[in-house]
Amino acid sequence: MASPKPTPTVAAKALSLHIGLNAVSSAAYSGWSGPLAACEFDANDMEALAKSRGMKPTVLLTKRGTRSRTLAALRAAAKALRAGDLFFLTYSGHGGQVTDINGDEPDGKDETWCLYDGQLIDDELYLELSKFAAGVRILVLSDSCHSGSVTKAMPSTPRERAMPVPVAMRVYREHQAFYDRLQKDVAKAVGAPLVDPDTALAQVAASGHLSAVVAKIKASVILISGCQDNQTSMDGDHNGAFTEQVLKAWNLGKFVGNYGQFHAKVRAGLPSSQSPNLFTLGRTGKFLAQAPFSV
Repeated sequence: MASPKPTPTVAAKALSLHIGLNAVSSAAYSGWSGPLAACEFDANDMEALAKSRGMKPTVLLTKRGTRSRTLAALRAAAKALRAGDLFFLTYSGHGGQVTDINGDEPDGKDETWCLYDGQLIDDELYLELSKFAAGVRILVLSDSCHSGSVTKAMPSTPRERAMPVPVAMRVYREHQAFYDRLQKDVAKAVGAPLVDPDTALAQVAASGHLSAVVAKIKASVILISGCQDNQTSMDGDHNGAFTEQVLKAWNLGKFVGNYGQFHAKVRAGLPSSQSPNLFTLGRTGKFLAQAPFSV
């Protein structure tokens, strides 16, 4: 009797998306263009890291870093990846805030990524992550202001990666209908009252109580951010502070350890004014124990 044929082993897929904006469209931000210097360098360096680990990267720089291209890339990755696969997402640019209309934010503000033609609200990002299949590993590195749960600090430069508060207020006022509709669309898609996804993330380890958005995430997610929500991250000449420390800790692949140890090493290299967060969602025990960027 012939022995059964062995089941072929399917290699894991690994896709990555790297967004770096050295400016935004003044037409979408009430005359403010938010010039920065190192965000495109950050995205290109993250792309190089991804390639070195066998990932297939997509890069969106400045004018190409639009809402539609970002959402399309996220949705394409969610459609393509299966359990065991890896999605590596990095953002480098300004962080912003819009008025929260759902009552899910303790401070009354939703954190955002300032994409070229409009902001991506944190609720939207978590909703997109909920579309990934169970078992997909997702690693997010966010180097922007107010990124503690969805900013850069280099002492040598005054350039913060944060949209100034007066600009943020003006942008929201002039585009209020658009940003309010985005929040309402997320609430409608979730089908339940929203709790701040960022707050829910911070409470995962303590209580396991998740918001309606976060509860829908089936993938295993690790988010390492540049700083806390109430801190700012600074731009640099070649890399932002957070990205610089990520690359320094990684040391061209010579780093030895798991994600927790990697986060600790990155955090140790930054000043007290910038404290990177590490959040997890889903079943991440095995994921956290892996070497960073493992395919």
